[in-house]
Amino acid sequence: MKDAGPAPAAGPARRRRHWTRRPDPLAGLGSVLWLAVVLVPLYAMITTSLTRQDEALGGNALKPPAHPTLDNYATVLHNGFGHFLLNTVIVAAAVVGIVLVLCVPLSYVAVRTRGFWSGAAFRLFLLGVAIPAQAVVIPLYLMIAKLHLYDSLLAVVLPTAAFAMPVSVLILTGTLRDVSEELYEAMALDGASPARMLFQLAVPMAKGGIGTVVVYAALQAWNGFLFPLIFTQSDGPRVLTLGLFTYVSQFGVDIPALLASVVLSGIPVFAVYLVARRALVGGLMGVGGK
Repeated sequence: MKDAGPAPAAGPARRRRHWTRRPDPLAGLGSVLWLAVVLVPLYAMITTSLTRQDEALGGNALKPPAHPTLDNYATVLHNGFGHFLLNTVIVAAAVVGIVLVLCVPLSYVAVRTRGFWSGAAFRLFLLGVAIPAQAVVIPLYLMIAKLHLYDSLLAVVLPTAAFAMPVSVLILTGTLRDVSEELYEAMALDGASPARMLFQLAVPMAKGGIGTVVVYAALQAWNGFLFPLIFTQSDGPRVLTLGLFTYVSQFGVDIPALLASVVLSGIPVFAVYLVARRALVGGLMGVGGK
């Protein structure tokens, strides 16, 4: 029987596989340190939320509570947490809806149109990334007052959506640039209109970027503090970030109840991240585009 001889590619392939399996102590140490940085404050927050106020003031935050209690969570739930949560959900949903309705077509036009004015408008629109909200809060306040929207949820929704749009357009344009030009040409040969190409080709191919925009805009609305603080006053439109002031008074701070409120308000965000983490990472990787 004739000898087939050794396979030349087997050695390098084994060496490459062996190289990828080689442990990296520095990377492992860095991962452990980063995990500690993330988990230690989270552990301290949860344990303190289960502690009585007198123990929290004089004890160690890293020490487990001697007598764990859920009274702090009961206090939070009986002090309007459900109302604040509902307002925050409404604001987040409205911001996400506005951002998607406006940014998806705008990004599609910016990618598909090869013209000076479309490029200039896109660059001008992205200047919003460099403008901090604190720099324009007074003009925004005057506009909100002139429109008779002060002390309403709409006064929080509109500026939050406006400041979420520049980054959202940047993400979506990077994603839409990865859609093959041949697919657009094939649909154009079939007689498809630009609107049809947008909804039947661009949107399905940009699900990762759209998912990233949804998470980003929702987090901007969920964690927003400046606009609710400036543009609302009464308890009616109050959101979760302002609801934390319920446990801060002139004479002290109810630390366990405050941290219990933070834990409860962070659960929905954590759940959204668990569901959409792949879309979030994939969309952010596509920001650079081609």
